[in-house]
Amino acid sequence: MLSGVCFGCRDLTTAGKFYDAVLATLGMQRLFENALEIGYGQPNQTLSFWVLLPYNKQAATHGNGTQVMFQATSTAAVDAFYKTALNLGGSDEGQPGPRDYKPGYYGAYVRDLDGNKCHVFYLPSA
Repeated sequence: MLSGVCFGCRDLTTAGKFYDAVLATLGMQRLFENALEIGYGQPNQTLSFWVLLPYNKQAATHGNGTQVMFQATSTAAVDAFYKTALNLGGSDEGQPGPRDYKPGYYGAYVRDLDGNKCHVFYLPSA
């Protein structure tokens, strides 16, 4: 069972500000933090997403073909996630819109400030 996903970052304060705003568009919030990591989730639920300074003190890197997927509750939430990420310095990897994955699938792709890829989607039947 998958319990959570982590992205490494270069600057925890900057990453925290980015994800505080971006994840708020999905109803997620900062639920935990210490000097090395910040955990996010839905209120009163398990933490599911983390940004952290790598414990081995080496540079944070991102993987080719690696992405974290966030499920939104509407196409408007997908649009808000995407717009917020770009406004905070994230980069475009695919504008919001319908995708061929499944009927009704609507998604967008961004990279965070450290180059990590995020996919946000809405699927009416999900």
